[in-house]
Amino acid sequence: MIRIGDKRLSSSLAAPHDSEPDSGYSRLESQIAWYDHKSVAAQRAFKLCKLAEITGAASVAVVANFNGLIASILGVVIVVLQGLQHLNQWQHNWITYRSTCEALRHEKYTFLARSGPYEGADDHAAHKVLAERVEGLISTEHSKWISNQENAVRRAREARSGKGDA
Repeated sequence: MIRIGDKRLSSSLAAPHDSEPDSGYSRLESQIAWYDHKSVAAQRAFKLCKLAEITGAASVAVVANFNGLIASILGVVIVVLQGLQHLNQWQHNWITYRSTCEALRHEKYTFLARSGPYEGADDHAAHKVLAERVEGLISTEHSKWISNQENAVRRAREARSGKGDA
């Protein structure tokens, strides 16, 4: 049985062709789990990094009054944390992965309700549409990720070349 809110659906309704490699439903479930896990991990890393960065920055002025060396070390730690955030793109990944996860969930519930593009379709046709739409969502997310990575490399090159001209 699969539970959706207060309703229970038999697993045969949710995935009558789940054992078939082209059904798309098992891929949908695994991708929802993957994007959900990665979104939570990226959110946690981003928030921990920002918390440490803010705490360190707030401490610099106080610590500088007592120990300049520790204040300098805090400054270095803040720069390193900012660099890690820039390098790993935790905030961007958190938002992108969460968005993709929710889009996949929406597709799942639309499929299970047999509404939208699935309305009136037999099981075979509905699974075919599901597979196409799930792969489209995943492909779009991958394209956005690649574009973001290329833009980050381009910005880094521009920053380096701008520093070399000064």
